[in-house]
Amino acid sequence: MFLEVKGLTKEYKRNDSVFAAVAGVNLSVSPADFISITGRSGSGKSTLLNMIAGLLTPTSGSIEIDGQDISALSDKEASLVRNSKIGYIPQGQSVLANFTVLDNVRLPFYLFKRQGDATEKALSLLAQVGIPHLSLSYPRQLSGGELRRISIARALINSPSLLLADEPTSDLDPETSAEIMALFRRISQNGTAVLLVTHQLETTSYGNSVYTMADGILTKR
Repeated sequence: MFLEVKGLTKEYKRNDSVFAAVAGVNLSVSPADFISITGRSGSGKSTLLNMIAGLLTPTSGSIEIDGQDISALSDKEASLVRNSKIGYIPQGQSVLANFTVLDNVRLPFYLFKRQGDATEKALSLLAQVGIPHLSLSYPRQLSGGELRRISIARALINSPSLLLADEPTSDLDPETSAEIMALFRRISQNGTAVLLVTHQLETTSYGNSVYTMADGILTKR
């Protein structure tokens, strides 16, 4: 397994009580898996994804990547693991308005010292997501679907083993949504595991496993 989530829990205090947004989740992800997680708003889907991405600290449980518990690492060590092995596509638009498309895609490459040509890699990824002609454009000039493709290319710039996507088609029209989901399927077929959170049931047909989340509990369908 590439990713092993064990007993993952995230609790919040509500007045005098404790609320579990994620309750004892176990999940195994292998290379080339394409897993969809569905559920109503507030069911804990995004909280789970954000913990795996390292954006939230679990109350308890562990997240192992390649057999290494990232919670046992220093902040810098854990950040390097995530930057090298995990690509993350957050909800909504997250591109930087003052950066060109090319600069947005290249950005994660420079967060840690690594070898290779960031520009060549970024241009190749822009071609893969179908917008090589927009490399010198700015976000304000682009459509929602084009912005989403930038986020996907940026998440892939460091050749991650796992791609996390939080509601990647929620603000797209049906045709563009189908194109994005087909792209995720190709990414998975090329060996990168995809873990996708969605409330759009029609998108689950693109993957090979579907889980449902309700009241913080994850169940395989």
